[in-house]
Amino acid sequence: MTDYSFIIDSENAGVRIDKFLSDEIEELTRSALVNLITNGNVKVNNKEVSKNYKLKSGDNIAVSVPEPVEYEAEAENIPLDIVYEDNDLLVVNKPKGMVVHPAAGNYTGTLVNALLYHCKDNLSGINGVLRPGIVHRIDKDTSGLLLVAKNDKAHKSLAEQIKEHSLTREYEAIVFGNIKDDSGVIDAPIGRHHSDRKKMAVTDKNSKNAVTHYKVLERLKGYTYIKFKLETGRTHQIRVHCAYIGHPVSGDKVYGVKNEKTNMESQCLHARKIGFIHPSTGEYMEFVSDLPNYFSDYLIKLRNISK
Repeated sequence: MTDYSFIIDSENAGVRIDKFLSDEIEELTRSALVNLITNGNVKVNNKEVSKNYKLKSGDNIAVSVPEPVEYEAEAENIPLDIVYEDNDLLVVNKPKGMVVHPAAGNYTGTLVNALLYHCKDNLSGINGVLRPGIVHRIDKDTSGLLLVAKNDKAHKSLAEQIKEHSLTREYEAIVFGNIKDDSGVIDAPIGRHHSDRKKMAVTDKNSKNAVTHYKVLERLKGYTYIKFKLETGRTHQIRVHCAYIGHPVSGDKVYGVKNEKTNMESQCLHARKIGFIHPSTGEYMEFVSDLPNYFSDYLIKLRNISK
């Protein structure tokens, strides 16, 4: 069980307890903290309180976070689009809408569930029972190429390439508006959003450096078709960086333009290319994924509008 304790000073007097804790305990979402308060895991001066409780100067807050129940992902017979496979790794073309690994609310139907059926016990165990073989992730609603390690040796090699920024990861997207420059670099640190813990943001507080290179592929009416190359790989990096420069990914319901007139149910973002040095052979390998139908159809629609 993880414990936190706080003594409230005059500056935080009058602040709601759920707001205070969400600002102080960054690794927990606000909803998770509300559940802890509701379940009696948060006490003020040794007494349970409601989420609406307003703090007083001198209040002593004690937070107990129970250890998570260990859940082991189960194999499911879900079709996989495997671009390449050998004894060390797989390159998988993940469809839009598929979650990469099990988590709260998504314990079935994930890429990991499918991999366990396909690979049996031949997946690296470095990331534990919920993320076997997973070296890096892409968002649920981002389509495209993903590397999967079959053993710990391969996993360590690929993870080191990511850390050293030597692994090639290129994405393509359609973004809102017309980007001024034909190419450029977005160098802006990314961390948790200050008020919405489920979102990321460009911020100097508790952030990590994030660098995205971009090149315009085609200019359309009100939109830009663009290629991105990741130098770093932060959570939601491309989506956050695009929003930061004023050109959010089209269809992005979290970071995008509100009431954007598009039929896209989620972001138009595709992991197009991946390149790496093979852990066993030392050979550089590179794979490219065709644009999925949702992307190519949208591109055709925008081209017709732009004529």
